Amino acid sequence: MRMVLLGNAILAGMLLAACGDDDEGDGIDGTTRPTATGTTAGGEGTDVDVTVQEFSVNPKTDSAEAGEVTFNVENIGPDDVHEFVVLKTDLDPDALPTVADGSVDEAGEEVIGEIEDIPVGETQSLTVDLDPGSYVLICNIYDEAEQEAHYQEGMRTAFTVE
Repeated sequence: MRMVLLGNAILAGMLLAACGDDDEGDGIDGTTRPTATGTTAGGEGTDVDVTVQEFSVNPKTDSAEAGEVTFNVENIGPDDVHEFVVLKTDLDPDALPTVADGSVDEAGEEVIGEIEDIPVGETQSLTVDLDPGSYVLICNIYDEAEQEAHYQEGMRTAFTVE
């Protein structure tokens, strides 16, 4: 079963790499941070499958070994585009500082990486190098039409790196 899942992850990574761009995103503080790469972890890295949906972030495991971690994030909808943000913090998932609209104030947090705008039905990957510690995985989209912050709607979960 693991071999089938690994094979599928590698195939999905190749397809995403072929049709996606590999630009890195700019962080809030002006630094560059990793964004979706469309690749999977090679060698010693750890893969973590995650689903995002209205309104939860569900990793298959809540921890990983320190080092290279690839999050394979599938948006199972049913309706909304979501994003996936990895924050390093000792705060509880529901205690992150927010701005007036209810989204997390990313400028005040240590953002490790993110995937923006994952359409319903798609899977995208983010590979980051994680140190031991506490992290929070969130969707930080604010939907102006619905006037809802996905973080406030429950799209957050704790993640530990050992």
